[in-house]
Amino acid sequence: MNPQIIKNREEIVSHGNCKGREITVDIIERAIMAVNGYELTKKAVYIRDNKLIIKDLVYDLSRLRNIYVIGAGKATFSITQALDEILGENISRGLIIVKDDETMKLRNIEVVRASHPMPNEDGLEGARRVLEIARMARDGDLIFCLITGGASALMPMPAGIGISLEDLIRVTELLLSCGATIEEINCVRNHIELLKGGKLLRYIHPGAEVIGLIIVDEVAGLPWGPTVPDTTTFADAISVLKRYDLLEKTPPSIIKHLRRGLKDPSLENPRPEEFRDRRVHNIVLADNRIMCEAAKERAEELGLKSLIFTTVLEGESRDAGIVLASIAKEVERRGQPISPPCALIAGGETTVTLSGECGKGGPSQELVVAAALKIAGSKLITVASIDTDGTDGPTDAAGGIVDGYTLERARREGIDLFECLKRHNCYEALKALGDAIITKQTGTNVMDLNVLVIAE
Repeated sequence: MNPQIIKNREEIVSHGNCKGREITVDIIERAIMAVNGYELTKKAVYIRDNKLIIKDLVYDLSRLRNIYVIGAGKATFSITQALDEILGENISRGLIIVKDDETMKLRNIEVVRASHPMPNEDGLEGARRVLEIARMARDGDLIFCLITGGASALMPMPAGIGISLEDLIRVTELLLSCGATIEEINCVRNHIELLKGGKLLRYIHPGAEVIGLIIVDEVAGLPWGPTVPDTTTFADAISVLKRYDLLEKTPPSIIKHLRRGLKDPSLENPRPEEFRDRRVHNIVLADNRIMCEAAKERAEELGLKSLIFTTVLEGESRDAGIVLASIAKEVERRGQPISPPCALIAGGETTVTLSGECGKGGPSQELVVAAALKIAGSKLITVASIDTDGTDGPTDAAGGIVDGYTLERARREGIDLFECLKRHNCYEALKALGDAIITKQTGTNVMDLNVLVIAE
């Protein structure tokens, strides 16, 4: 695999604190490579002596009637590509749903392209076909379900009578703009859609064996998706809508379904005990912790002390940027909690609450612009933030990188970073400054990575 994931590396390391930027970019690229779905699947799944080996599971290929492959997500293609190469013509049928910017094809598995972050008709049709394949499995069959971040939008299917695709789009818009966490968003989705929250298992024959291969993109760090029983409730889903004052804005069909679920326990999502006697194996291929550990390891290889500050960073992006920058300044001035030269690593997923007329940007971009204002004048600090799937908000940037010279450079160019934050228009500023990070296909999605380097 080409180790250079960042396409505009030369541009973003050519100005400001060049050495700090080089180190920061190096750490980011190593971390992303460590959670690539293709590479991890090749290590976890292989065939030897006509035996299919999946981690600690072993299957005699001659005894398997059919092997099916289904899935969805922004990084699911990378896992599927590996499975396609490993299993080849052993695959009886397969279909995955990916983001519409994925252009590659596979030999034995069909690829459906759909919209993200807003669901569309292509995703709905893809979900119907995923369900069709899932229902084909019988005794002696093996079915792979490959899930990565973005699967919720890419594989929509309304659960209740009267809920339309347009209703799902509307509630998605509301949840994405209110500042809700991904866990809160998925709690609602799990209760208004047919396949989510473990419900796909109800449509798979109990005699079939299910293998879930999952790249985790939730702060909780737990496997999730259509093959993982849910622990939230209809009451929890309604609480999320109340918390963000969305009840009156949410389509009536969705509210009606949620309230019906409060009264009818049979509508509740499956609990783990429902599938206790089923052969279901959910395997986590990668998560944010693994990525942060790889970032730490690379920093130490480069001669820096390193500290994983957190893998569960949440909250408003600009607030997180200020906090992280403040810690970097404490390191620079007082050598606490670690002394330079060093790298601070923080993983997680921050959010942006939108209101009024907004520009263009994303959480990682807002985080670094807020940090740039805090570290202005520093000769040692570099801050980068990247969404690991390569797309930060509705932009072509994965994130951004700044240092102590960024504010001064912005002023010289007539760019008001304070106004950019206020209008959620950080993309245009970072792009103009040559500080937007543009990546190739990353083959992963494990939330966000924030790297702060404090070094001469």
